[in-house]
Amino acid sequence: MIRIAIANQKGGVGKTTTAINIATAMAATGWKTLLIDLDPQGNASTGFGISAPDRIRSSYDLLVDQMPLAECIQPTSIPGLDIVPATVDLSGAEVELVSVEQRTDRLRTALAGHTGHEICFIDCPPSLGLLTLNALTAADTLLVPLQCEFFALEGLSQLLQTVERVQQRFNPDLGIIGVALTMFDRRNRLTDQVADDVRDCLGSLVFESAIPRNVRLSEAPSHGLPALVYDHSCAGSRAYMALARELIGRLPEKRKAA
Repeated sequence: MIRIAIANQKGGVGKTTTAINIATAMAATGWKTLLIDLDPQGNASTGFGISAPDRIRSSYDLLVDQMPLAECIQPTSIPGLDIVPATVDLSGAEVELVSVEQRTDRLRTALAGHTGHEICFIDCPPSLGLLTLNALTAADTLLVPLQCEFFALEGLSQLLQTVERVQQRFNPDLGIIGVALTMFDRRNRLTDQVADDVRDCLGSLVFESAIPRNVRLSEAPSHGLPALVYDHSCAGSRAYMALARELIGRLPEKRKAA
């Protein structure tokens, strides 16, 4: 199973929107997909219409209680896409795991040997605490959503430093599969300038597909649906499908593309 963490310690950059829609796009192209909601806010779970009372088992049970992964997985309304939802209990996991041995390895251990899915996305919280460290330690690679705004590169440099430390201490095989530009607005000259700066800095690591600012992307979670289901023809949905095609092209040859 290919494991991809979706992370950026800066909030409001489109991590969860990206996690929901890229997972949906992958499932739509035939990949057996798992999404792990590792954000205590549980927005990815809400985005699939899974209410708090329906989250019988969660990523908290997976990490803290070490419940088997198979018991924490729930189906979504999207064929081929399952989720490990998050509950508010997860907000206490950072404190509870501090005194535990191998506290950064809990997620990697939980995912080891799982063969029920071909690809797994991990939606990380907007911080670089123990939850995100667990995700980075468990992941094969990292997808970074990057908002097209003035402070984007500063936040990205901090994340890249963290990735380097994780490679040195916990997961030497961790790579970065790409940076996805989000909230792109061609009417704003600053957006183009930031995008150019990011591409100059990171080159081909940046995906060609940029995710635009789009009302339908914002509306979809309130209906408990990914944007690709809520309005598959909107600009945001088309951008995420294009991003999924690029992502498939960068994946290792572990599976014949659908």
